[in-house]
Amino acid sequence: MAISYNGLWKLLIDKGMKKMDLVENANIGISSSTLAKMSRGETVSMSVLEKICMELDCDFGDLIHYERNENK
Repeated sequence: MAISYNGLWKLLIDKGMKKMDLVENANIGISSSTLAKMSRGETVSMSVLEKICMELDCDFGDLIHYERNENK
């Protein structure tokens, strides 16, 4: 499975935020290891995505995208 968080990274740029702002924001409360997983395109829990959506006023589809691997 290939998960892309490019939508989240673009949303952060649009809002003038950096990735570490997600860790430092107490309302979101994600760890730096979770952020690292997202940077590598690994899966994270839905509760993490929910916290981000609540804080950034967006939807899951704004954050993530599934990329098919046609080679399999």
